[in-house]
Amino acid sequence: RRRQTLCIPAIHLRMTAATMQVSQQDFEKAQEQLKLLKKDPGNEVKLKLYALFKQATEGPCNSPKPGMLDFVKKAKWDAWNSLGNLSQDNAQQKYTELVSSLVSAESSSQVKDAAPEESRHDGYETIIVTTKNNITKIMFNRPERKNAINHKMYRELIKALEEAAKDDSTIAVITGNGEYYCSGNDLNNFTNIQANEMEKMAKDGAVLLKEFVAHFIDFPKPLIAVVNGPAIGIPVTILGLCDLVYASDMATFQTPFSQLGQSPEGCSSYLFPKIMGLAKANEMLLFNKKLTAAEACAQGLVTEVFPDRTFQKEVWARLKAYASLPKNSLAVSKQLLRGVEKEKLHAVNSQECEVLKERWLSDECLNAIVSFFQKKSKL
Repeated sequence: RRRQTLCIPAIHLRMTAATMQVSQQDFEKAQEQLKLLKKDPGNEVKLKLYALFKQATEGPCNSPKPGMLDFVKKAKWDAWNSLGNLSQDNAQQKYTELVSSLVSAESSSQVKDAAPEESRHDGYETIIVTTKNNITKIMFNRPERKNAINHKMYRELIKALEEAAKDDSTIAVITGNGEYYCSGNDLNNFTNIQANEMEKMAKDGAVLLKEFVAHFIDFPKPLIAVVNGPAIGIPVTILGLCDLVYASDMATFQTPFSQLGQSPEGCSSYLFPKIMGLAKANEMLLFNKKLTAAEACAQGLVTEVFPDRTFQKEVWARLKAYASLPKNSLAVSKQLLRGVEKEKLHAVNSQECEVLKERWLSDECLNAIVSFFQKKSKL
């Protein structure tokens, strides 16, 4: 049986020969600015850009409606068609304004550098790494994507953990930028993959995931998660490998593996039953139950919950005090607490990644992801 191919192509914007009026120069400049954006604005924004560009260059939607199963083309057609009789000049103006807002948002996020007394580590695009008061802070930094983890972020997180393991800091902290802690794997990791590339994608993905989780298992210093908002998927499962987990009362925790035709990772298949008991672990890992911060704390996954309005102030004051403790004593004590299970955890990690590799190649997983994108395109 031929395998389905999940292919969600990038939107290619092509200029036509249509003559624009006063804003023609701005319109062309906006197209160039769009190419220079470093951050993916997300599918919804790209659909708007696509529709406005088509309207500006070709006028109202003039192509036949795609079939219901061709959900990518249908989403693009719906976006263009929804503009109705919007004039080309107005569409051009709206396109230019939208690009301008994206450029401004990206510029302002780049301006929000670390405080002068912080040492900011260079060489990262998807995360922010700083050191201050003997604390290395690793921050997920794709707020426009709810801090979803793409392949680049996986590699940068691995690099950051390696550097933090060797630097002079006493503890390391992982947190998120924006409203979300982390929304898990960016499902765009699974797009633009042809049928003949599926096996390589699954193999490479399993290798990358295994290496990523292994760095949490082997991290030598106290590692603390500061969960500032919703967490979904792998940022939840690796909490079992952290030494403390502090959460805002606005945080939620969910591992929707079966919903996406996948299976647990991050050593959660072993650690979650130990932490919260088999029945409660089954609710999360098998049946996608979302926990509130209070529920996660009651079940032992979270160490302590703080009111969102005082969360950052209270947590970082406490972390500063922890970081003033003798560094070597903390590291040695962690090894006594964690070292006895390292071999077991690495074995679990290997097994979970092998199972996931098989899952990614299954029609069931592929269909579940296609269904997810179909639902998303209808929103």
